[in-house]
Amino acid sequence: MFSRRSVACVVLSCLVLTSCSFVSKILPDAPTRNALSGREGTNGPVLVVKIDDTTQAHPQVGLEDADIVYIEQVEGGLTRLAAVFSSVIPQRIGPVRSARISDIDIVAQFGRVAFAYSGAQKKLLPAIAAANLQDLGAQRQSPTIFTTDPNRAQPYAMVLRADLLMQKIKDKNFEIDPAKSVGFTFGELQDGGASTTKAVMHWPAATYSATWSQQESRWLLSHNNSADVAESGVVLGPTTLVIQMVTITPSEYKDKVGGVTPYSQTVGEGKAYVLRNGQRFITTWSRPSSDSGTTFTFADGAIMNFDPGQIWIALTDREPDFTSPPEVKTK
Repeated sequence: MFSRRSVACVVLSCLVLTSCSFVSKILPDAPTRNALSGREGTNGPVLVVKIDDTTQAHPQVGLEDADIVYIEQVEGGLTRLAAVFSSVIPQRIGPVRSARISDIDIVAQFGRVAFAYSGAQKKLLPAIAAANLQDLGAQRQSPTIFTTDPNRAQPYAMVLRADLLMQKIKDKNFEIDPAKSVGFTFGELQDGGASTTKAVMHWPAATYSATWSQQESRWLLSHNNSADVAESGVVLGPTTLVIQMVTITPSEYKDKVGGVTPYSQTVGEGKAYVLRNGQRFITTWSRPSSDSGTTFTFADGAIMNFDPGQIWIALTDREPDFTSPPEVKTK
């Protein structure tokens, strides 16, 4: 026969098991975090799209859904974007423009990506073909995928139907890697930052500024002194802004009118400003090889935490300008 104590223990055990089972059913699963941006979302296949960044190309399409956006210098001192998508891939992205030599090193750290662009000079095409990526340039695809927007003037009218491209990737069983860490860590705001209300980034023929919005908890962008508003009406802007100081040198490639294509050196190390939560931090970026990620560390070797959310990385060789809030005078 069971003692009263034994019966009580059995009853208590059943209650504990039932309670645990009940709690496990009512507690929601932890949200999936994208490895590239740290925000909620899946670690889907990585799509990289080259996007025009001239004044005539604005407003751009779909950039608000990118996990990472790179600003890189091209011919004439203008800028062009490489937008990296994984957690969310919108239906339309653009306007799509041609690839550049700097893109090959930039995308290598993400693994085998789907690379969408409008074309490239003949001399560069073999380098793209030899890279570890799925070449999905417009010259290889249907005009139903790389569409022409009738409301835009050429050469700013090509818009990618990303939904159709991703379906083709699935149908053709193309090997595209899912999102993985590329060296960024996400976490709490660290000490040592300088309060910053605005940052201005420079290229020979383009300017970006980023103004901290306490209300939206992100940096609101302006391009060439105009608010950077997407076609959807959303003002573009990241939660973490990286100004990565790189060496920019002439490459062996030229555009169709003879302009020399600049090459941004993203393998190696250098200074970087990381801006988040209304503060800026001076860090060192390090990337030992093209297929490795990029880390951002403090002078003592500690890794800089990014704020989960969209990341913009400005690749420039010109020092930015910063505006700090006015000092509060005490009596």
